[in-house]
Amino acid sequence: MSRQLAKFEIATPEAMNEFGLKVAKILKAGDLVILTGPLGAGKTTFTRGVGEGLQAIGNVSSPTFVIARTHKRSSSETPLVHVDAYRLSSVHEFDDLDIDIERSIVLVEWGRGFAEDLAEAWLDIEIERDQTGESEIRTVTLVGHGARFENEEALA
Repeated sequence: MSRQLAKFEIATPEAMNEFGLKVAKILKAGDLVILTGPLGAGKTTFTRGVGEGLQAIGNVSSPTFVIARTHKRSSSETPLVHVDAYRLSSVHEFDDLDIDIERSIVLVEWGRGFAEDLAEAWLDIEIERDQTGESEIRTVTLVGHGARFENEEALA
């Protein structure tokens, strides 16, 4: 079962960061967030906002070369794990990263198509940008999958 929680337009990187702050308020241990969008869409900017909202320690940046980066948090024992799955081709390669999904908040860029198999419930966030280059506005759709997000309030 899936449920659309929000769909709106984001005009600036600052607003994308603010969106990350809002989403951070609903995240808890065991949550999986799958981020989809083209290069430069704002996936890492969004993740920085989540990191800020969760009081992650250290710079939240794209883990392209290390694939996964774990951030301790000043306010919780639950770490934030940021994964760039661009170079991964299967759930088995992801599983080899040995991430404790049940005790972490995990954000996966480029994970659609295999990361859904990692949890019974997840958030799917798709960030679309104007391919013509005429606008910097992003359309963001947030869909909750599974019982965990069945009764989650829509994010405005």
